Amino acid sequence: MDLSLTGLWASMGVLAKAVVFVLLIMSLISIWVFIDRFILFMSAKKQSLAFIGKVGPLLKGNKLDDCVRLAETNKNSHIAKVFKAALLEFKAETESTNYNVIEASKRAIERASVKTSTEMRRGLNFLATIGATAPFVGLFGTVVGIINAFEGMKATGSGGIGAVAGGIAEALVTTAFGLFVAIPAVWFFNYFVNKADLFSIEMSNASSELIDHFLKVTGREE
Repeated sequence: MDLSLTGLWASMGVLAKAVVFVLLIMSLISIWVFIDRFILFMSAKKQSLAFIGKVGPLLKGNKLDDCVRLAETNKNSHIAKVFKAALLEFKAETESTNYNVIEASKRAIERASVKTSTEMRRGLNFLATIGATAPFVGLFGTVVGIINAFEGMKATGSGGIGAVAGGIAEALVTTAFGLFVAIPAVWFFNYFVNKADLFSIEMSNASSELIDHFLKVTGREE
């Protein structure tokens, strides 16, 4: 029996090939999500560092409009998104002489934080699903391969290696491919979840500092 990739593929049955095809699609989705999230997270980190370095002096000068414009130029920054929401709310409530300007700003921060966190985690459910189900899809291929091995034994009337080699090859290939797809998906998922959690902490810390600034500006105490 030809044990090369082309030889194994040629010897596989329709169901086994279907399993490999499904796993291939899952693998491509996993890779696409990884690339998409990796680019977004790197951009968010870079833009947030740039934003933090510039927004401090503008806040000290009470240049809220300039702060908002700066946030708009850093659209992928998670911190800039939270700042923009809070600054717009603070500016609007201050102009309307609303006594609850701090509370209104806090609510705006909460809404922006939840929205940003949700955007950051978009697509991670695919990684979780692939990581959890790919081994079982491969296991299905394993079962199909074992069945084909028994069919080979039945057709030849013997249990020689030649009779079962095709089915066993199918079982091993689909099992290995299932693990090959699942393991990176789990790694990617854990990596991005940890990154998203870290970004959430950064948003919370930055928001607290912004609220402290608002309290100083308005002359109010918590």
